[in-house]
Order: sequence, then structure tokens, then C-alpha cells
Amino acid sequence: MQRPPIRLTLLTGFLGAGKTTLLNRFLKDPALSNTAVVVNEFGEAAIDPLLIEAVSSDGVISLSDGCLCCTVRGELVQTLVDLAVAPRPEGAGALERVVVETTGLADPGPILAAMMSHPALLEAYALDGVVTVVDAMNGAATLDAQSDSRRQVAVADRLIVTKSDLADREAVATTRAAIRAVNPRAPILDAIEITSAKDALIGCGVSDALSRTDDIAAWLGTETRPTIEPDSAPESGGDHAHGHDHRHHEHAHSAHGHHRHDGIRSFSLETATPIAFDAVSGFLDLLTQTAGPRILRMKGVVLLREDPARPLVLHGVQGYLHPPAQLPAWPGRSEPGTRIVLIGQGLDERYVRDLFAAFTGGARPDAPDRSALEDNPLAVPGMRFG
Repeated sequence: MQRPPIRLTLLTGFLGAGKTTLLNRFLKDPALSNTAVVVNEFGEAAIDPLLIEAVSSDGVISLSDGCLCCTVRGELVQTLVDLAVAPRPEGAGALERVVVETTGLADPGPILAAMMSHPALLEAYALDGVVTVVDAMNGAATLDAQSDSRRQVAVADRLIVTKSDLADREAVATTRAAIRAVNPRAPILDAIEITSAKDALIGCGVSDALSRTDDIAAWLGTETRPTIEPDSAPESGGDHAHGHDHRHHEHAHSAHGHHRHDGIRSFSLETATPIAFDAVSGFLDLLTQTAGPRILRMKGVVLLREDPARPLVLHGVQGYLHPPAQLPAWPGRSEPGTRIVLIGQGLDERYVRDLFAAFTGGARPDAPDRSALEDNPLAVPGMRFG
């Protein structure tokens, strides 16, 4: 019997945001049993010595509850491949999860792209989400000054604000507003209020959507969420993870998308009309050929004409597409339909919308239809429509 894939969580955030502190809080949580933790380097604020049971000659540290921790020996990809095939300590269960803590200056994109393009990683792992940590004291200034920080926030499935107990309410509200300006979709949690590893590090990514079909909207970020502008942020500290502040609402799937720093923007493509699989494939092929490097992340569910009872799940990053998979059924509370969310940097929204319309039968009179795109030998990749 083929073993289930190892769930991988990418924990990222800028220098000093509190990633390691957050990780140390939950390493004893039973939810992280049979977990390997990969960190880039051990510094003064590395893994809590009280949690370390033994250190082997190859740098692997045995932690409580069957966890392992190791530094990156060479390339991260090779480290992950080695972990997937390495024998487990005597008495330990099979490796179920890996948490990768990136350096503060790391762009998560290449790591995500490697997971979608490396055959061994595709076979062994399933992405369980990107968790980005933001410091409430310095987060807004960091996001304003550092492009790496903005990209870390932009691709997150879950955002955690740290040090809110050390910052005043205005600083917390400003940080939350700055986060929302870059990522309008992902839930924002306060580290102080998190009580379990599940809420912090588990179950926010595509593998969760594949195993629990009741939460597609949360994974896509297409639920209605509050938007707090910097000049209207409430004294309570901004929008909460569950969206209880009803004074400033927007739909994350606004037809106009969201314009952000560095040309980072988020918008969604939607249609209730079933789409043929070859049309989906053609759209994705041409989109990745012409705009792939500018797509930070893409997530979606598709209503297939050939199999409308089972949604097709899409997930891609920077020109790489994870092998599509189908859920067993649509969630009972969700209307079947196609919803594709894109987060891009320098991505031409009109071009993407026209391309999607061409392949789904909704092309405007002044834009090419699917046959014009596929049959024209003079078509120029990356041409601007309309």
C-alpha cells in the first residue's frame, strides 16, 4: 500500500519576526508528533535546548514526541528528499509532516516551485500551506521597505501577527492594514491568541482542501473579509481572523482585483458555466507560457463539463503547476462553479481575463476567441489583448 504523502508547511517571515519563537511554542504539541523540522541555521534563538534530546553526527536533532530537526545540508530540495527516504528512529512512527523554517530573507516562491517541479518531492510531499509571520512592532515599516517581506506576505495561506503584546494598538492596527494591502485574502491571526499547533502551522493549504471538502472558500480566500484602511483602522487592532468588524467589507473576488505594492495584485476568475478539461488545460498552458514567472501563486477549483460532480483543484506558482486533482464531491454549502485566484507581480489582469474568456466562451467582441489563439500560426506569445 502506498503511504500517504508527507504534509509540508512552509514557515516564513522577515528577520526578527518571531518564526523560531512561534515554532518552539508548539514542538511539544501532539499534533506535531512524527514531524521533521528543517531550519536554515542555528543561531542564538534557535530550537529551545530544553526540547532537544540528542544530536547525531549528521546534524539531525531528536526532539520530543518523535520530532526531528536538521539544518539544511546543501540544497533544501536534497534535504527534503533525504528526509523522505531516511529510516526513522527506533520506535518512531512514519514521518507524517515537515515544517521548513526559511531564512528571514528567503523568497518562498522558488521553494514552492521546486515542490511542484521536482519528481521526488511531488511523489513524497503534499503542500500543507504557507504560514507567514509578521512583527506587529516593525511589520508595517518592513513591508514598506523590503520586497522580500511583501512577497512572503503575498503568497501566504495564513498570516500570524507576533509581538502584539509589545506594540501599542495603533501599531498593531497599522501592521494589519499593511498586511491586508498586500494579501487581501488570507486569514490574519494573533500569535497570542493561538493555543495549538493546528491553528498555527497545520491545515491551511491545498492538501487540506483535498482532504476536507468543507473549506474550499477558506482555502481560496473568496469568503467576504473586512478591509481596514490605514486611516480608518479601529482601536481594537484592525480586522480579526473571523471577520467580526463589519464596518468595512469587500468581496475578495472583486472584478477589479486588488492593486498592491511592487505591482503585486490579487484577483479572481469566475464562471458558473461548466468548462471542458481541454479548455482548462489550454488556458493554463498558454498562461504559464506567457505570464508564468509573474504568477506568485494560483489556486482554484474548476467545474468540469465532463465530471461536474467532482471539482478539479488547481495550484500553481511561478509557471509551475501542481498535478491537478479532483475532490470526491462539492461541499454541501458551496455552489458548483469555477473560481481561480491569482496573486501576481506585474501581472496584466486584462490579459489574463481575456485569455480566460477566450477559452471559456466568454470572449469580448474586440478580443480573440480560443480558435484564434490555438489556430493562428502567427500568434505571438505574450501579446496584449484588446
